Amino acid sequence: MKKRTQKKPADIKAFFKDLAKLDRKLLFILIAALATSFFIWQKGSFVITSSGVVFGIKTKALEEPIINSSPINLPDPSFYPKKTTDTPASSVSAASAIVIDADSQVVLYQKNQQVRFPPASTTKIMTALIGMDNFALEDILVVPEITTEGVKIGLKSQEKLSFESLLYGLLLNSANDAAETIAKNAPGGYDAFVLAMNRKAKELNLTNTHFVDVTGIAFENHYTTAIDLARLASMALKNQTFAKIVATRQKTVSDISGEYVYNLENLNKLLSEVAGAEGIKTGYTEEAGQVLVAAAIRDKHTIITVVLKSEDRFLDSKNLLEWAFANYTFIPATTL
Repeated sequence: MKKRTQKKPADIKAFFKDLAKLDRKLLFILIAALATSFFIWQKGSFVITSSGVVFGIKTKALEEPIINSSPINLPDPSFYPKKTTDTPASSVSAASAIVIDADSQVVLYQKNQQVRFPPASTTKIMTALIGMDNFALEDILVVPEITTEGVKIGLKSQEKLSFESLLYGLLLNSANDAAETIAKNAPGGYDAFVLAMNRKAKELNLTNTHFVDVTGIAFENHYTTAIDLARLASMALKNQTFAKIVATRQKTVSDISGEYVYNLENLNKLLSEVAGAEGIKTGYTEEAGQVLVAAAIRDKHTIITVVLKSEDRFLDSKNLLEWAFANYTFIPATTL
């Protein structure tokens, strides 16, 4: 005798089929919601370029930042910063930011300090340092056929200027033609100059910094971090010539004949907005967003700030500088 199997009513089959469809829809909605939440959370920390290059991916080093000492060689500081209030730093629009005491290298505030971003024209801090390794201020350089794009002061091919004049154009107006002129006049030419920039970065233990050009226009494989830029800036400020130029608001320079005159104006608005402001360098490209390395000196203490991919670099930097000076005091190292 055949065993009889009981058939389920048609409405029961339809119920389970509808339930399965509902489960799939709920699963899809849940996945979409999670993906959207992750995108919003990460939005301030990454950039997807037209070529597919991704900057600002979170790493374990970012999640657990530990910076007990600086890897660069500096003399023992006489003073260390000590927080005197419970006031936190105000929020910043920048995707990455840092505040350090220049002398001790102590980090007072950080946001995504280890995440790589394009530095834009703050690249020219290193360009200036390598230039000063190769030339004396009075050396005369010949302007080559300029091929770079972006901001220029209008240098003419075969024009002759002092290296000092080119430095002012480089650091005040962020002139790409000045950067190209300096690099192409150096021993070995442009490519050797970029190699020297990367060699210097390695010597300074800027482990998350790499340069492809001397202007900062490049963004593929051209990157740095907030902490690396802050350390580079602290070293650069120890050069008196560099410190003097980046603190200059206006300067008129000319070629050696006096035929071509250039009226330069510092792009750093903080020089006239923040007490004790001493530079340092602005930057902007579409990929990098607004960038600023800033410094201020009060009572002989220097605070350096860096903001990367900011929506308002001057406001972010001003707020961080004012917060640092208002909420920290400096105590003698001998009392620690």
